[in-house]
Amino acid sequence: MLGQLKVADKSNEITAVPQLLGVLELSGCIVTLDAMGCQKKIAWEIIEADADYVLALKGNQETVHEEVKTFLDDAVAQQQAPRPPGAQVSQAAAGLATLETIEKDHGRLEIRRYYQSAELAWFADRPQWEALQSVGMVEATRHVNGRETCERRYYLSSLPLDVATFARAVRGHWGVENKLHWTLDVWFREDQSRARSGYAAENLATLRRLALNLLKREKTKKRGVKGKQLNASWNHAFLLRLLEI
Repeated sequence: MLGQLKVADKSNEITAVPQLLGVLELSGCIVTLDAMGCQKKIAWEIIEADADYVLALKGNQETVHEEVKTFLDDAVAQQQAPRPPGAQVSQAAAGLATLETIEKDHGRLEIRRYYQSAELAWFADRPQWEALQSVGMVEATRHVNGRETCERRYYLSSLPLDVATFARAVRGHWGVENKLHWTLDVWFREDQSRARSGYAAENLATLRRLALNLLKREKTKKRGVKGKQLNASWNHAFLLRLLEI
């Protein structure tokens, strides 16, 4: 957790994201955002901060999403289709970089296939997206308890053609859910908080994230966040060590 900003009343994340980006040192970083943050102004702000972006596409950018989806789905289909010896593939399929990862844990098998293309001559709105260099897709196939599900997600990016870097950025973004939001909900019970009046909700949110950062930075205890919370509650010396980090 590096920073947070309260969204103004009767507003949404779109107006808050540029303000939050402005207080962070982003030079050389890759900024990843959910679909709500996929905005031309936000892309411009990220590039102005000397950073790169990977922006998820969904219905809020309906036309762009459909264009990128059509292009990448077609390129993937052509790349995977059987071809007679010597047959040529389209430029889109030929320029498609791919990477596959396989994870197996707790009875779940997940195969992720990442695709990235820097072929953007077809994209009429390219000049409107600051420093846009590539489009990408991740196809996640999950096998859980004998059931198979498959989901495709699409992205705009200022990254050049380097599918390993693109894959790391996409995977790292979803890690935020597990390492931050899920932890705050399960171990700190944030969603159950009923603090609403004044600045109570904002102040408690700040304290929870501060506590989580301190717990994660502590490396002497080979325990998870919940275990370290318990240690801090019954061991005053450990609590003081946490506060001194």
